[in-house]
Amino acid sequence: MFRKVFIYALGAAFLAVGTLHAQQPKVEARIAGLEGNAEYMSLLKEDARLQIREDSIVNAVERMRRRLREDPSRRQEFSQEILQLESRIFEIRNAKGRLIDRINTIEQEWVLANLDGAAQRPVGPVGSDPAAAVPDSLKVRNLVDNLYFREHLSPEDYAALRNAQKLEMRAVDYINRYFANYGTLSELAESYAAVQAEAEAVEIYERYRALEGMNRVLADSLAATWNYIFDNKNYAYGYLLDKMGKEDILAREEEALSEAARQLSALHGETASDAVADYLLRKRVIVDYEASVAGVLALDAARDSLRGVAAQLEAIDYRLPRVDVAERYFLDYDSVAFSSTPKYSYQHPIPECKVYANGTIYRILLGTYNTKRAAATFRGAYPLFYLVNDAGKWCYYTGGFATLDEAEAAQALLKKRGFVRPEIVVWTDGAYRNLSLEPDSQKLLYRVEITGTDALSDEVKQLIAATAEGYELSRVGQQLFIIGSFDDKAVADRLADAIRQTDAALEIKVAEIAE
Repeated sequence: MFRKVFIYALGAAFLAVGTLHAQQPKVEARIAGLEGNAEYMSLLKEDARLQIREDSIVNAVERMRRRLREDPSRRQEFSQEILQLESRIFEIRNAKGRLIDRINTIEQEWVLANLDGAAQRPVGPVGSDPAAAVPDSLKVRNLVDNLYFREHLSPEDYAALRNAQKLEMRAVDYINRYFANYGTLSELAESYAAVQAEAEAVEIYERYRALEGMNRVLADSLAATWNYIFDNKNYAYGYLLDKMGKEDILAREEEALSEAARQLSALHGETASDAVADYLLRKRVIVDYEASVAGVLALDAARDSLRGVAAQLEAIDYRLPRVDVAERYFLDYDSVAFSSTPKYSYQHPIPECKVYANGTIYRILLGTYNTKRAAATFRGAYPLFYLVNDAGKWCYYTGGFATLDEAEAAQALLKKRGFVRPEIVVWTDGAYRNLSLEPDSQKLLYRVEITGTDALSDEVKQLIAATAEGYELSRVGQQLFIIGSFDDKAVADRLADAIRQTDAALEIKVAEIAE
């Protein structure tokens, strides 16, 4: 739903594309005088043809998404096709970017080649009527390529402004790739939540983490590029408008920037990327600002192009919701039961106990023996598992429990069934402990520690109140909050995961404490 294509992306240089038709799009030169340039007109036609191809593939992606929603059982097949189509879209956009770079170069060279004629017209000072400074024949759709900026900015400032304009395409590439990855991340999150097989879940999660890392890099690159673009454009336009005495436009732009900053501050940490939200918010401001500058200079073609870009920007939602996925641990929990008929045999022996690398699982140790034991030893209890410990002894376990309370209930049931010494053991991230052998004085407790903020949000506080009832929330120092204490690490882990899902900006850890 947030796969809004950056249609204005390839118009970041603010160049309009001619009217397109199905097979042989008709195009018009964007600068009078270039109609006879065969290469230029050919490039415009190729750009229009690529746009048709892109639109067609975008429509195919939307159709595939509808089929995916209608037939979720074929998710893997449809998702693969969507990824392939999105790859083709990306290739087309890259090709269009290269075309536009060449189109820009031809137009700029034409403008520079015709400056001699314009130079014979006296160019007035900045404070005079700017609309009369440049002949209509040299007014181009790309705002910063117009003669006025070259004549009224220092060579260094003009070079920086031109470089900022060139970097617009790079910023657009970053944002397009971010949006493409974001759509895939949303689909992977849905698939990960629904998948039941551990192997498939691991594969999906690895893809998710890889794309998530790519988007963090893209967001950082976008922020650095966009700040350079904004700073140099904002400075150049502000300098010229100040010289012209256009205080009203400067005041409007300052007010718009303040509003954008307020919106960004309110959204901090709430969207998929602060950098993306910042780009889209300030981009709207700078495009409106450029349109005002074009209006002052009577650059009607550039102003109209910018207004079109502004309308497209308004249609793009900058409030992309976060896509947070907590890693799932496929621990096989099971209660203890009893059967009068044998559950295990020579053909179906007692399986080896699985030790999970992540997560917490409690089991009941029924006994430790020097040799392998028959299933009948354990009075019909099931499920059963065995492990051979470091001393070479055979350890037999039953059940698999998510919490200590469940394990204690199973321990009590086994004692009623005649088991003399069933012991509670636990594996936490692969580490083994026998809780029944630990002295009470050395019993470990756990607490959840939250850092990285001066104050917890109301949403986090409500979550803690709802899921950790009976556990104390306290503040220690400037940026440390503690919830505890828990005698069951699994309960503390689940609370920590829930807080991470609510506010990913917080730093959460589960710490051991001595009772």
